[in-house]
Amino acid sequence: MAVSIARQLMAFYRGGRLERSYVISTSRRPPSNVKDSLGTPRGLHEIAGRIGAGAAPGIVFKARINTGRHFREFDPEEQLQNLITTRILWLRGLEPGVNAGINAAGESVDTYSRYVYIHGTNHEEKIGTPASSGCVQMRNLDIIELYDAVRAGDLVWIED
Repeated sequence: MAVSIARQLMAFYRGGRLERSYVISTSRRPPSNVKDSLGTPRGLHEIAGRIGAGAAPGIVFKARINTGRHFREFDPEEQLQNLITTRILWLRGLEPGVNAGINAAGESVDTYSRYVYIHGTNHEEKIGTPASSGCVQMRNLDIIELYDAVRAGDLVWIED
């Protein structure tokens, strides 16, 4: 997979051939690999974990646990937040000092420990514009399709 932050697009490749492109949303803030920056991290990643198999579209996950509740079942104030819905693909950076571990300045740049995911959202109307707090957000039916096509260890390149 290849994520373009500038274009708000993700390309899914199989066997070196483009299978599908998805409109996505990355961070509202500038791209960043630094902890607490709320920026989408750049560089080479892998899918470290797949969470949510079989969950209905729109089901909310908290701390990677299925709440059993659709996002519309949450109070209006909670619905204003970017909720994690439908499926989670947890990313792990593969470049030490860039998106894994600590950088030369001593800052944590670890994508995995930042809990950066590719996931569904309760704000599909914002897909295509920078709207997240660092994650890559997708439409709920799109993340189901992608989730079913990928496995742990598959590579994800994220670029400006």
